[in-house]
Amino acid sequence: MKHVFLTGVPGVGKTTLVKKVCDAVVSGGVSVSGFYTEEVRERGRRVGFDVVTLTGDRGRLSRICTQSAAGGRECRVGQYAVDLQSFESLALPLFRNMREGSKRLFVIDEIGKMELFSQAFIRAVRQTLDASSCSVLGTIPVPKGKPLALVEEVRSRQDVKIFMITKENRDVIFDDIVSAVQECLNTSPNGRSSALLIGSERETLWMKTSWRSD
Repeated sequence: MKHVFLTGVPGVGKTTLVKKVCDAVVSGGVSVSGFYTEEVRERGRRVGFDVVTLTGDRGRLSRICTQSAAGGRECRVGQYAVDLQSFESLALPLFRNMREGSKRLFVIDEIGKMELFSQAFIRAVRQTLDASSCSVLGTIPVPKGKPLALVEEVRSRQDVKIFMITKENRDVIFDDIVSAVQECLNTSPNGRSSALLIGSERETLWMKTSWRSD
C-alpha cells in the first residue's frame, strides 16, 4: 500500500478528517504540503469554493455563475463557473515543488469535477501517484452519474487503500486512517517520511469537535 484515499457523500466530513490527519502527522515530524477546497459563503449562502494551500494562500476555484456570464465558454459544474486559471496558478506549483524536494505529505482537495477541467492537474496527479518519492492521502467523490476517468483510475490502483466515510463512522475511523498513512510512510522508498494528502470535501471550517455538513 502506497496511498490512502477517503470517499463519501458531500458534507460527510472528508476534508475535516484530512486536516485532522495532517495535524497528527505534522506533530510526528512529517513534512506536509498541498491544498484543500473551502466553501465561500456570503450572508449564509454558499456562493462558491476557494482553493487553500496548507501555508494559507488562497485562490478562487469557482463562483455561482451570474446571468450575464451564462452561455459563455466557461467551465461549469451546475450553477458554478470554474476559474481554471486561478486554480492552476495556485495548485500546479505545489506539485512541482513537491517533486523537487524530499519526500513529504501533500494534500489535494479534491479530485472532483471542477478540478478535472484542468488537463495539467490530471497529468500532475498521475505523475504524483506514480512517483517513488511520495505517498498520497486523498479524497474522491462517490460515483454519481458519468464516471470520472481519473477517479476510477484511483479506485482501481492496487497501491491505494480507500476508506468510505459516513456519519456513523467518521468519529471513530480517524485512528485507522492515521495507521494506514503511517504504514504508507514507513514502506515508502528511501526511508524518509513523506506523503501526499489529497482532500476532497468542500467545507468551510476545520473544527476538532464538530462536523460541518453542506
